[in-house]
Amino acid sequence: MSQTHSEVPAAEGITWDLEPGDVIERKQLHVKYGGRTQGGIGPSAKTPNVMIFTDPVAGEKHGYYDGWMPDGLFHYSGEGQYGDQRMLSGNASILNHEAEGRALRVFQGARGNVTYLGRFAANGWYEADAPETGDGPLRKVIVFMLRPLDTPPKHPGTKLGRLLADQPEMVTEIDIERLETEKTFVDPNREPYEAERREGKLVLDFSAYLRTKGYRVHRQRILPEGETRPLLTDLYVPDLDLLIEAKGSVTRENMRMALGQLLDYNRFVRAKYQAVLVPSKPRPDLIELAKTARQAIIWPQGNGYKCSEADLLPSA
Repeated sequence: MSQTHSEVPAAEGITWDLEPGDVIERKQLHVKYGGRTQGGIGPSAKTPNVMIFTDPVAGEKHGYYDGWMPDGLFHYSGEGQYGDQRMLSGNASILNHEAEGRALRVFQGARGNVTYLGRFAANGWYEADAPETGDGPLRKVIVFMLRPLDTPPKHPGTKLGRLLADQPEMVTEIDIERLETEKTFVDPNREPYEAERREGKLVLDFSAYLRTKGYRVHRQRILPEGETRPLLTDLYVPDLDLLIEAKGSVTRENMRMALGQLLDYNRFVRAKYQAVLVPSKPRPDLIELAKTARQAIIWPQGNGYKCSEADLLPSA
């Protein structure tokens, strides 16, 4: 059979002799099989292989959740530290490995001794959010789903993988006091901004107030179909059928963001009422903005709280 131009011939006399679980120094790996000596994806010009290196502990700090997922596939984040990742270079070598006659070889570890996890095949890909290197802005990253060919699937080991395995329902009730936020699963290494800390205090104070009135309160963790990063609401009051998003300051930007978040969350929660919780009374046009969106605004006043929709809250 003739060989296409894209296929990579094996060097004469070189056969793959590593088994899953074998440990090898990365430098020695490249001496024998070729590929890049650094970086996460190393297509080889010497042998028909694409070497993939993953460091789940380091990656998780930056919003990369490489590892086994509940679908039985190994999810692997693509390369590219700045801007939206594109299907070029090493990423393209993963996507096109079969057409190019290459085997995907996955290793745990990035430098020094690395552990061979086995041979895999690309089984599709999706996009997720993660920050740029150096705690930069969020951007799109490519996540490959790799099917194991010579090793059985393992139980999820990352925080996100365990969460997805434990959440069979699209919407799950969680306690108010849990400190999870959407940033927890997108940019876990970043310290909360002061505005986010103020939002957390707003939610806890308002929750305590509602509990003194006899109302139950909780939050929801939402996992939309096809997504791998959860959404987290700030507060839900089931007795009032009220969904709340908190913001730490009363700016037009924050109001616009909150109104959009409530629309997004309520596709799944389907609360009758929605409101934005803020630290002080907004100016009239922002109240009118919320009214136009059929949402309310709540703020502290005296020993209680005031709402732009008078009948929505219990009296002080």
